[in-house]
Amino acid sequence: MRTRNLALALTGALAIAGATIPAGLAQDAGPVRIAVNPWVGSSSNAAVVSYLLEEKLGIETELLALNEGIDWQGFETGEVDAILEVWGHEADRALFIDEKGVAQDAGPNGVIGTIGWYVPGWMARQYPDITDWESLNGYAELFRTSESGEKGQFLLGDPSYVSNDEALIRNLGLDFQLVTGGSEAALIESFKQATLQETPLLAYFYDPQWAWSQSPLLEDPLVKVNLPAYEAGCDADPELVACDYPLYTLYKAVSTTFAETGGPAYELISRFQWTNLDQSTVSGYIEVDGMSEEDAAAKWVEENPDTWTPWLPVG
Repeated sequence: MRTRNLALALTGALAIAGATIPAGLAQDAGPVRIAVNPWVGSSSNAAVVSYLLEEKLGIETELLALNEGIDWQGFETGEVDAILEVWGHEADRALFIDEKGVAQDAGPNGVIGTIGWYVPGWMARQYPDITDWESLNGYAELFRTSESGEKGQFLLGDPSYVSNDEALIRNLGLDFQLVTGGSEAALIESFKQATLQETPLLAYFYDPQWAWSQSPLLEDPLVKVNLPAYEAGCDADPELVACDYPLYTLYKAVSTTFAETGGPAYELISRFQWTNLDQSTVSGYIEVDGMSEEDAAAKWVEENPDTWTPWLPVG
């Protein structure tokens, strides 16, 4: 049975507050422990991989609700076996893979990730130069809210997400205040309302994302703001970032112990690769159709055997 490890979720919450995961909670022999980060694409990855491990290989799994960064600590304590979607995290790679050797890169998951600043389509039509970052200060007053005070509001979703936005605002000299929306769902709802009601909004958004294929964003897509072009190394110092986000070739990370002893489970995870459309399809089953994660995974597996069959261990 797939369950969520509440003890680990609690240690993650403590770590967010500045604590670390207690070493005494190290993993013993048991199910494959997969980290699930707070966006539905991560849940979709985990649901499908978990379903295949359990239904096709008879291997029990646990899905662990953890924020980005906290999940990497679990490689060292033995609490986490796999993260199925990593966005960058160069500092974690350097520490846990290169320096400590407790984790390994398990290859790409097939998804290409994009992060950026977006405005509703109506704003790009009404103010054509608003998609140029150098024009944003001229429109800052439009974006003012009770939370941003005298500055324009820039809206972030979940505060645990990969984000250079505070540094970008500072280093580009923009008259904006970063405000945290709190979750992926809140961020999506903000863009929906800004599109339907034609209210100003400048916010962080990304792909893959199921909301792109659903009303109202399907009929009136968001428009990306052109930040200074990304160049290799321009984001090396988090405090000095003044460039756009790169394209992310999303990858899987696993504990070294799991890579060495995980057998068929590790083989399946290392072979797991799908597309942005695959992930968004499962996410849509969950968020739009109201299916459980397990039912969404079962539906996708039933409909896409040619995609997942090559992930199974040889023999």
